[in-house]
Amino acid sequence: MSKSIEELKSLTTQIRRDILRMVHAVNSGHPGGSLGCTEYFTALYGKVMNYHLPFTMEGKNEDHFYLSNGHISPVFYSTLARFDFFPVEELSTFRKLDSRLQGHPTTHEGLPGVRIASGSLGQGLSVALGVAQGKKLDGDNSLVYSLHGDGELQEGQVWEAFMYAAAKKVDNIISTIDYNGQQIDGSTENVLSLGNLHAKLEAFGWTVLEEKNGNDLEAVIAILEKAKSETGKGKPVAIILHTEMGAGVDFMMGTHAWHGKAPNDEQLNTAFKQLYLEGAADY
Repeated sequence: MSKSIEELKSLTTQIRRDILRMVHAVNSGHPGGSLGCTEYFTALYGKVMNYHLPFTMEGKNEDHFYLSNGHISPVFYSTLARFDFFPVEELSTFRKLDSRLQGHPTTHEGLPGVRIASGSLGQGLSVALGVAQGKKLDGDNSLVYSLHGDGELQEGQVWEAFMYAAAKKVDNIISTIDYNGQQIDGSTENVLSLGNLHAKLEAFGWTVLEEKNGNDLEAVIAILEKAKSETGKGKPVAIILHTEMGAGVDFMMGTHAWHGKAPNDEQLNTAFKQLYLEGAADY
């Protein structure tokens, strides 16, 4: 059943609450990037992507999503649960022994919605391109979506994949870069500047779209829909999505400090006050 924009906006708040609850419970995980990408995931699964349940690994005649920067697993897991891939209550097992919800997504636990193991940065685009080409060979007109961190673009394999995608005219893929300007050791500008990323991607032969308001749900839906309209034209499509690390929680924003740090009890309570949701369905 399709959800309204208001329902999806409420869901982004619920997902943010889930993210914080998960990492707090085990004092481990990556809340910053997860909070920043909440609108992207809600837009993708709530409005844009064509997929079917129950989940199958093959996913023939449906769109696929591949998370390359696997450390933001909390937002991925919460989104999957909130869109009925698996029970919401299972979020309470995050990063625990024998859980299907490992710190980085893996496939051998059989968690619905996860098609590749990710976390070793730089590999997701190569996988997504292989799947996109496979769909073409199968006569499957569905799309492949992938998500990447801006710091992840410092990996050389990503640029090999950018080059390959354009050379082979893989035009059924939409790859989004979470451009929050932060990574584990500091700002991306200080660690290793990406320079003019828009120009670089265009020089590599991609159609490049850019959205400055990556934490505005309606803007994210609109840029993803625009990207869909650019597929099938002989060029891969990239979205540079400007987000705020830690979005929704004021003391987590504007810094790399919360890349991989869990809130304590007091910080969690403060964050929940900022993420108040009437009728919250916390697990």
